Amino acid sequence: MPKPVLVIGNKNYSSWSMRPWLALRHLGIDFDEVRIPLYIEGSKEKMLEYSPAGKVPVYIEAGVRVWDSLSILEYLAEKHPSLWPADAKARALARSVCAEMHSGFAALRSTLPMNARAGDRWVELGGDAVGDTERILEIWETCRSGHGKGGPWLFGSFTAADAMYVPVALRFHTYGIEAGGFSKGYVETVLSDEYVREWIGGAEQEEEVIEKFEKGIY
Repeated sequence: MPKPVLVIGNKNYSSWSMRPWLALRHLGIDFDEVRIPLYIEGSKEKMLEYSPAGKVPVYIEAGVRVWDSLSILEYLAEKHPSLWPADAKARALARSVCAEMHSGFAALRSTLPMNARAGDRWVELGGDAVGDTERILEIWETCRSGHGKGGPWLFGSFTAADAMYVPVALRFHTYGIEAGGFSKGYVETVLSDEYVREWIGGAEQEEEVIEKFEKGIY
């Protein structure tokens, strides 16, 4: 059987690509990686070869194609239930915060774009972005304090919720957003994770620079 394939964008900028990639690595699934640099001539056409949506990420396994990060995580969880917490209440919370990340936090996304290889950037936050960061910290505190006793991740062991929130923790690191309490420990967990370090290492090897995502004074 051929290995599954994950189609991703630039590791430095594509937070949505990072999410299923990280889940696959934590699940120990061997897969081939196809990287399509974004916002260059021909990139849209190349993505359309893998998905009718013309976007990344796309997961291909045994003739099944799944696109959109959250859909890929749900697909993986059907075969690997550990991607969701075992406890029903914790699982409901995990699904809710994943959906909230998937559909929300627009101000944070535009103000603090993903930039995995950058550090010591400073960006002035507007009111909506401040509200987004406060809400994310609240989520981390709620998950860690209520369900994180079994390990260092949001629900103890690594779950889909971590796959969804790790790129945000990287943003907090890139732009120096302060986190206290359980949230500080969570960001430290993210930054020390071997697979997160592997992704950042890949980002550091990339040569593409997308100017609209290079924000901040440094």
